[in-house]
Amino acid sequence: MLKLDKKSVLLLLLLCAVMGGIAYGLYASGLFDLFINRRHFLEFIRDHEAYAVVIFIGLQTVQVVAAPVPGEVSGFVGGIVFGPLWGVVYSTIGLTAGSWVAFMLARILGRPLVERLVKAETIERYDYVMKHKGLLLAFLMFLIPGFPKDFLCYLLGLGHMRQRDFLLVSASGRLLGTILLTMGGAYFRDARYGALFTIVGLSLVIILIVMIYHDRIEHAFRRMAGALRKDTQKKNKPSK
Repeated sequence: MLKLDKKSVLLLLLLCAVMGGIAYGLYASGLFDLFINRRHFLEFIRDHEAYAVVIFIGLQTVQVVAAPVPGEVSGFVGGIVFGPLWGVVYSTIGLTAGSWVAFMLARILGRPLVERLVKAETIERYDYVMKHKGLLLAFLMFLIPGFPKDFLCYLLGLGHMRQRDFLLVSASGRLLGTILLTMGGAYFRDARYGALFTIVGLSLVIILIVMIYHDRIEHAFRRMAGALRKDTQKKNKPSK
């Protein structure tokens, strides 16, 4: 049976209250449809300009915690509404907040919660990620398109990574994808279709490379994880 200390219980209640409030607001107003419909999302943001920033950051936060929800729509619309600079800033704030909530939920509630949210084969496939504190490995997995970043937040919460390190890695690792989506939205808004197609083309090339060499990349990550574990064991091994 899972045992929680007082601090963990209070933090869990706070997280649940925040996410519960956001989820209820989205459900009551029918906003879940916005995650999958770019036109509805854009119309809603424009109809609520006074609260657009808060709504956008909240949606970005929720789409990470509700891991099956796609974030491409919200990231693209962020560029349309807020432009390249503030679109990246607001997206990063929301994505980082959502990543932290997912990480802490996994850290507090443990594997039983993660097994409800993440498929067993995904947990098994990326089990090596949870067994070390490799910041470079985690950063690369957030950086490279094609890896389950939202699920990764939960998996890293089951490991030994410090909260501060996780926030640094997740925020910086997501930045490339955030910039590409936001710039795409901004170019679409400004009818700069040449630049838009360049961004889309670059993104597709990266994703295609990852799809083709996915097994090799994952194998390299596993080797890196093994090397990091061996290095840690050598450092922790008492000298004679």
